[in-house]
Amino acid sequence: MTTAAIVIWTPGDPDPGPCLDSLAPQVDELVLTVNPGGSPSTGSADVIENESTLGFGANINRGVAATTAPFAIASNPDIEVEPGAIATLTAFAEAHPRCGIAAPQLHYPDGSWQPSRRSFPTVRGTLVRRTPLRRVLHPETRQRGHYLLDERPTEPVQSDWLLGAFLFLRREMLDELGGLDEGYRLYGDDIDLAYRARQAGWERWYVPDAVAIHHHQAVTDRSFLTRRTLWHWRSIFRFVRKHPESLRAF
Repeated sequence: MTTAAIVIWTPGDPDPGPCLDSLAPQVDELVLTVNPGGSPSTGSADVIENESTLGFGANINRGVAATTAPFAIASNPDIEVEPGAIATLTAFAEAHPRCGIAAPQLHYPDGSWQPSRRSFPTVRGTLVRRTPLRRVLHPETRQRGHYLLDERPTEPVQSDWLLGAFLFLRREMLDELGGLDEGYRLYGDDIDLAYRARQAGWERWYVPDAVAIHHHQAVTDRSFLTRRTLWHWRSIFRFVRKHPESLRAF
């Protein structure tokens, strides 16, 4: 048994059926964690039903605890994994014993490339991206260094952090770090995990030969006055409180 996949579903998310169907033939264990308030498709997945709504990190930790494979995938329900992607990620991780986090190349449904490999964020850059300044300063073009828009590697390359929509994680690293930080409600937990992994000497890799489709909703990019925006800012403040040195480093 090599790889387990944990898919998270919360009411309002896309139905996870296509995601589960794409993962099922490629993994040894498949778990769907479900927050209360709906009845999503479950396919062949083992289902963990939460009594109360849990955040991304808590759901992943529950799924990891329910599986035994040495590698665990954390996936949003809006992902569809291309055939062979999991085998590619597994082979890469097995050949790189200090690879704690790996991620595939993400595409939008129309086939265009999504910049999912990124540099650690700066406070100034985050202020632009998550306030109305976004409409004036256009971070998607001005912050090319954060989104690494001028880099489209065709071979595996190390990264600061990788978008949490789909992460391939080494269980040994998760055990050492104590899993994901469940204090993050939504957003920021992928950055926090990558930051702690770096501090502990674990590598983070972008593996473009593995491909997944991301049906990205971009909720926080469309509006600045939603609960998700509030959760995003709470995550930023939590990260800075945990890692004050990041203010200097970033």
